[in-house]
Amino acid sequence: MGTQVVRRGPRPPAPAMPAGEIPLEAPPAEPRIAPAGLLARLLPMVMLLASVGFVVVIGIDNPTSWLFGGMIALSTLGMVAGGSTRGGAQRRAESDAERADYLRYLAQIRHRARTVAAEQRASLEWTHPDPDALVTLARGPRTWERRPGDADFAHVRVGRGAQRLATALVPPQTGPVEDLEPVTTVALRRFVRTHSVVEALPTAVSLRAFAAVGVTGTADVECRRALVRALVAQLVTFHGPDDLVLAVAARGEGRLAWEWCKWLPHVAHPRLADGAGPMRMIASSLATVQAWLAPELADRPRFTRGAALPSGAAHVVVVLDGADGVGATSGGDDGDRALVEDGLAGVTVIDVDGTAVDGLVGRRGLRLVVSDDPEGGERIGAGSGSAPGGIEWFGRPDGLSGREAEALARRLAPCRTPGATRDEAGPSTPGLLELLGVDGDPDTFDVAAAWRPRAARERLRVPFGIGEDGEPVELDLKEAAQEGMGPHGLCVGATGSGKSELLRTLVLGLVTTHSSAALNLVLVDFKGGATFAGLAAAPHVAAVITNLADDLGLVDRMQDALAGEMNRRQELLRAAGNLASVADYERARERGADLEPLPALFVVVDEFSELLHQKPDLADLFTAIGRLGRSLQIHLLLASQRLDEGRLRGLDSHLSYRIGLKTFSAADSRAVLGVPDAASLPSVPGAGYLRSDTSTMVRFTAGYVSGPYRREPRPRAAPLTGARTATRPPRPFHGGWVDLPPALTGAGPDEPGEDAAALAETDTTEPSVLDAVVERLREAGPPSH
Repeated sequence: MGTQVVRRGPRPPAPAMPAGEIPLEAPPAEPRIAPAGLLARLLPMVMLLASVGFVVVIGIDNPTSWLFGGMIALSTLGMVAGGSTRGGAQRRAESDAERADYLRYLAQIRHRARTVAAEQRASLEWTHPDPDALVTLARGPRTWERRPGDADFAHVRVGRGAQRLATALVPPQTGPVEDLEPVTTVALRRFVRTHSVVEALPTAVSLRAFAAVGVTGTADVECRRALVRALVAQLVTFHGPDDLVLAVAARGEGRLAWEWCKWLPHVAHPRLADGAGPMRMIASSLATVQAWLAPELADRPRFTRGAALPSGAAHVVVVLDGADGVGATSGGDDGDRALVEDGLAGVTVIDVDGTAVDGLVGRRGLRLVVSDDPEGGERIGAGSGSAPGGIEWFGRPDGLSGREAEALARRLAPCRTPGATRDEAGPSTPGLLELLGVDGDPDTFDVAAAWRPRAARERLRVPFGIGEDGEPVELDLKEAAQEGMGPHGLCVGATGSGKSELLRTLVLGLVTTHSSAALNLVLVDFKGGATFAGLAAAPHVAAVITNLADDLGLVDRMQDALAGEMNRRQELLRAAGNLASVADYERARERGADLEPLPALFVVVDEFSELLHQKPDLADLFTAIGRLGRSLQIHLLLASQRLDEGRLRGLDSHLSYRIGLKTFSAADSRAVLGVPDAASLPSVPGAGYLRSDTSTMVRFTAGYVSGPYRREPRPRAAPLTGARTATRPPRPFHGGWVDLPPALTGAGPDEPGEDAAALAETDTTEPSVLDAVVERLREAGPPSH
């Protein structure tokens, strides 16, 4: 298994967490009936008395008096009835309008609250993803993204529960409830009760805040182990082994449950090794773990909130699952007692049983309780003390199965930080063959399978790095009519941007996945020869032309050779029946025409700006290739530290894809990509952008193929005829101690006294991944034209 060097650049941006407040308006008041004035109350009575007086004055026997008196009385009664009716209707109409306005206001605030809740959920799901999704994040751009200075360092999600809305709802100041309109008042209460809390959000705790975490409860032990597995999986996915160290003390069934940790680089001892490599810090007793970590724990103060750690010290997490001697450990020296009684700064003990360090949990720890939920499933609660009544139940616990945990650990197994390897260069990318989808190691993979006939869409398409989403980023040299990005392109990157390494990775990927009968290359390096060193032995490579700056006569020869190749291809097309393109030529061959193969030609020119500065006439050749290369299947990639657009002489219109690594300035970035983004890339080799059209630009981190390829040591065969080859017996790989291999005696029957040390001698040279792949391909295909 190859080693992947993980370089941690700037963290990918997370969705923003909303903040602030939403002040709520008070509901409308209940409309009040204003009492009528004294005159208004007496007027109807006066009018009624006037009507009676009118009858009396005119005469009771006079019909006219009764007629006019009655009319006055009826008018008075109608006025009184009409006035009361009109006032009530108006008040009801005003009350309905105010109620409708307030309910519309609540609907608007409800939409805003739901938007805030969605943003809050997206932010928390990004920061604390579901444990089942961790295996998809491993070895991606978020691998080991958290550093000790980050606010979320050592934060782990424990489950899902209800949380307050990130943007707080501020209730209004109101008068007595009986003075408020009842419908809107009830609506306001329901709104606040419903939207001030968001259900089923990821809930996390900070391990730096606790010396110990005890997991207890009535749920079975496997449920508690699943929770702790989820905690550990988050730690090893987001924290590098130089910032967080993991050790496990378990025995019996618990030991088997934590065997998957043997794959994690976080459990590898920094100094000790056994027959399987760095010793895995998985033991049956806490005392053994403390002995292993004694130098790391020696200078740490007792645990207090915010205690400072020694410079460069890593946070240590110790998992206990039925470990031996936890109680007896307190009888040791002060360092031993401090770990389980008072705690040490930067150390968190996670106890699956919840009883081994119960005293430390009660004083300076956190108790997580996983219990059977009366409504079904499990529920989780938390408390800081030892009293059972202090538990606050908040949601459902997380969990991770043993198989999922092992899949994650195996995916992280080859990852190393730059300081953990002898080679300090290299971005965070998978191994080359894994990126290309080729099975095997660089010096043993099946070339025939790697060179299998490719579908038309996959021809001349090669991944050369990974994107921000962890998926491979591909470059397709085919023309746009064949759904490609080519046929010609430009690559610009400042000194130290990883331009040479990107070109090596791209070329090596092409020769690994395409037969030399389908693809040939011409590699040109104007200054020196380091860019394409080691590639000349590949059968695809027609020439590696280097050191042109020291002998400009070679430039003329190269110009003649490339021009001659263009003429040769045109003559072959004419001889085959005046065919229009190499694509037609290949179709004729497929139909049975007796034509020799005509592989595509990929011409890579590094430092072309300096080349054109010394030989300006060469721009005409590049322009001719740009114009005719589409039909002749000659693909051109020009690379330089900066772009001098004045020297391109019309070639710019033929360069359809652009690769921009970190540039010297924003102007250089605009010249290549049309935007200034490449100037603000981190100073990490291989970070760049790929633009294949005017609207699509993909961020990537290029592969790395120049690092040493570390083979398993292989014994040298016995030199005499008939002597058998010494082989190393297979060794088990598990979390415990693995014995060193015994001395190989391997003497053959013809020479019983053969020296075992000589047979066990191994080849210690470490070629690069590029060297190993090229050596594998050396004799695999026909030589290039």
